[in-house]
Amino acid sequence: MADVLSAPGSFLLLRAGGFLIGRAIAGEAELLTVAVAPESRRQGVARALMQGFAVAAARNGADEAFLEVAADNTPARSLYAADGWTEAGRRRDYYGPGLDALVLRKPLLSGASP
Repeated sequence: MADVLSAPGSFLLLRAGGFLIGRAIAGEAELLTVAVAPESRRQGVARALMQGFAVAAARNGADEAFLEVAADNTPARSLYAADGWTEAGRRRDYYGPGLDALVLRKPLLSGASP
């Protein structure tokens, strides 16, 4: 994680009960990790972190964002869909035989403010 956060364009967002790591470079952003403690789930922590991600990424010049999620991770996919992410591709066997990753995309408003 330290290597990722030391790279240009990388950022860390913290919120009580969770964190998010993202990066934005060359007009694109990538949501790398979003984690919420079990006792903080279903309280809006992930949603708030993702809103912060969109703002931070746009401020860093990104016009669109991407992430990868396991195709069978229904709770995460529901969260991302509610936040406006749509499927842009699939990486077959990314997590192992028969375990695909979905590539999701979300347009951003460049220069967004909170």
